[in-house]
Amino acid sequence: MYDIESIQAQYASHAAEYSQHFRIRMKERNIKFADVRMVIQSGEIIEQDLQDIPNPSVLILGYTRDNKPLHVAIGMDDAKLVLITAYFPNLIRWESDYKTRKVVD
Repeated sequence: MYDIESIQAQYASHAAEYSQHFRIRMKERNIKFADVRMVIQSGEIIEQDLQDIPNPSVLILGYTRDNKPLHVAIGMDDAKLVLITAYFPNLIRWESDYKTRKVVD
């Protein structure tokens, strides 16, 4: 189980890499690196997948400088964080707290 403080410390020590997918999605979705940094520094883990392949992952919810909710998915390994994707959650898939997935039939 991961905690936000250890992720924040690892990110602050520059032990992170941005996947190609992450960079593409950031550009497509007009997400700023400063907002991703803000989410990691002040957000909370809302999901963990310890069985994720190739590495366990977490989903962090935080808010941008414009107070928009933002999710950041991060893969975890012993040496570094791998930023997988970032997106603005919507109310079609998420409850109004942006922490709880809606059950879809």
